[in-house]
Amino acid sequence: MQDQRPSAPPTAATPAVIETDIPSRLDRLPWTRFHWLVVFALGITWSLDGLEVTIAGSIAGALRQSPTLQFTAADVGFANSAYLAGAVIGALFFGWLTDRIGRKKLFSVTLLVYLAATAATAFTWDLSSFALMRFFTGAGIGGEYSAINSAIQELIPARRRGWTDLAINGSFWIGAALAAFASLILLDPRIVDPELGWRLAFFGGAFIGLVILFLRRYIPESPRWLIIHGRPQSAETIVAQIEEEIGRDHQLENVQERVRIRARRSTPLSEVFRVLFKLYPRRTFLGLSLMGAQAFFYNAIFFTYAMMLTDFYGVPSGNVGWYIFPFALGNVLGPLLLGRLFDTIGRKPMIVFTYAMSALLLTVTGYLFQQGLLDARSQTLVWSLTFFFASAAASSAYLVVAESFPLEIRALAIAVFYALGTGIGGVIAPWFFGMLIETGSRDQVFIGYLIGAGLMTIAAVLAAWLGLASERKPLESVAPPLSLEHD
Repeated sequence: MQDQRPSAPPTAATPAVIETDIPSRLDRLPWTRFHWLVVFALGITWSLDGLEVTIAGSIAGALRQSPTLQFTAADVGFANSAYLAGAVIGALFFGWLTDRIGRKKLFSVTLLVYLAATAATAFTWDLSSFALMRFFTGAGIGGEYSAINSAIQELIPARRRGWTDLAINGSFWIGAALAAFASLILLDPRIVDPELGWRLAFFGGAFIGLVILFLRRYIPESPRWLIIHGRPQSAETIVAQIEEEIGRDHQLENVQERVRIRARRSTPLSEVFRVLFKLYPRRTFLGLSLMGAQAFFYNAIFFTYAMMLTDFYGVPSGNVGWYIFPFALGNVLGPLLLGRLFDTIGRKPMIVFTYAMSALLLTVTGYLFQQGLLDARSQTLVWSLTFFFASAAASSAYLVVAESFPLEIRALAIAVFYALGTGIGGVIAPWFFGMLIETGSRDQVFIGYLIGAGLMTIAAVLAAWLGLASERKPLESVAPPLSLEHD
């Protein structure tokens, strides 16, 4: 669908209160090619993140052996933490902009930041320049999270929202698999000079980003966002075009439910904090817990995946990609196979189950590793099983945060929870685990595993206590807009 020219923002000449049936019309749409376009063009962001994270993990050995960089394990962990720190700051800044100027505009801005930074990484010459470019790459990806998660929630029908959100977040591992395959070629000294190979690896993400930039031209602005910001004509045009395209092949039901919205230009930060800490404090606490636990769990293990294989199992850095394939497969299959259960069995029981299973399996995996009962192959297999559940758990954290807060602050709420969760549980994790691995002690690494498992256990308990039954419910029912007018 081509971009629509937005109508003028609300003025004295336009009505302040808008009555609309657009949310109900969007929720009653059957699943069609339009929704697949949304999933692919927007969801590919997670594949880019998976590409970046996996490249960073796969080339760890090459960076340490590079005659130019000569990184230590701690240096690699520091650079990975810089990427996560950039993602935190980018999410906050671009999330704030997303709620103010729209989802669609930020698609291009954040993607361009990512493209420029990941390409520039290939030309870095020392730890400072490498970490700086990784910081800006993370800023672009972090900004994407807010805009993309908001738009997906607001365009996808309520009955499919859970599975779609989990499946899209799980696409992170498609990018991981692509990066793993590329690393097998680019880090093979028989094919490419390793010093050149790791630099070329970063250009792959930039190329994919250019393709995505083209596809996003066909994704419209969120009609729900347009309504809130006093642009009902633009919202009606977009929804009518979607209905016209879908109506050629499907009989669309008439809807009766309407909402009355008082238009606004923006939402002040004071109101954002009021919603988070006074109106929905339980949701805020749960969101932080889920995001922080999964961030530590994932970033601690995956950012140091390659170092574990090279340091403890003697796997050559050029062969690490072979061990990422089964790991990535488990992570993709988890959300795909378990995602529908979040819409049928329900959010709360599935979140509790996936977080608890992740904790249990990581504890068992850590113990087997500590006892020296695993080799590189069996270590990869037990990791794959663990992250089959952990991938669904991590994706559900984004789902909970994205649907639990009103539309007016949705993007910034996603950004705040991603930033705080990643800052609390993720930024320190790669550096912390890098230090543990550098000690060469299996006991020390096992302690790190137990910390990750403990955090996931706490999150499971909190989900059982504070979780919402938001499955198959319209967003306006789960978290009514702040601008909603009551009769």
